[in-house]
Amino acid sequence: MHLSDIFIPTAANVGVLSMVVYFFMLVAMYAFLANLIFTLTTHSSIVPEHRITRVMGAIIAAVAGLSYYFIQDYYRHMLADLSALGTEAERQELIRTSYNAIGQYRYMDWAVTTPLLLLKMVSMLRVEPSKAKGAITALLLADFFMVLTGYIGEQQLDAAGHILVGPKLFWGAVSTVGYLVVPFVLYRLWNRFKDQAKPIERKSFKIIALSTVTTWGVYPLGYVLSVLDIDMNWIHLSFSVADIINKVGLSVVVYLAGKTLLDERVPMEATQPAYQIN
Repeated sequence: MHLSDIFIPTAANVGVLSMVVYFFMLVAMYAFLANLIFTLTTHSSIVPEHRITRVMGAIIAAVAGLSYYFIQDYYRHMLADLSALGTEAERQELIRTSYNAIGQYRYMDWAVTTPLLLLKMVSMLRVEPSKAKGAITALLLADFFMVLTGYIGEQQLDAAGHILVGPKLFWGAVSTVGYLVVPFVLYRLWNRFKDQAKPIERKSFKIIALSTVTTWGVYPLGYVLSVLDIDMNWIHLSFSVADIINKVGLSVVVYLAGKTLLDERVPMEATQPAYQIN
């Protein structure tokens, strides 16, 4: 294999915005890989009752990292084709049609990672599944419904790969029903179980549950904007940044809560890396 056979994009042949998007796709992949390693190596650094959340975190990081490997690889190959196009109209056409293909990987990722993210949130309230079967089931079903119907909406394309605006917006509206159920159920769980959680756990729950109506909102907004005549690179960029915040950020919040509880429970020297409690 010769270096000349490998396409490495630069701003000179694909533009600055495309390079920024490619940069964040790779950064996201590296961030999830780093989070996976950190999660596995700090499993014993938090209180035992929250260690199952570290397992969930490892799965989230592994799935997200693998997804972003495929996403950035497809995007790089798209940039190779993009560099050969002469007009801006041709380039935008390729970016739009490739966006629809890349989006599939995101939905497959979310189908696995978002339910686990929600379970990590619920764990901060020390909820026993047997005492909230209905609420947890509703939460997970609403989440999967949201992802699946959103995925179906992304598949509303004509034979040329162009978005069918009406059908896509219809499925987006259907998906929004599931999206609205998620914070509602989380709020109900908060009112029911907040008193049994420690102060640091309540604080952590509020921070990460708030993400469902803030940083999670980037995704439906991007979904709607995709039917407009805009550069799809902006949506790619927003989704990559939001994924890092929602997945790595949540993992850090949960880790700090579990670490704080362990530090309060046992002598500091017993929680140092060389003296991890198993």
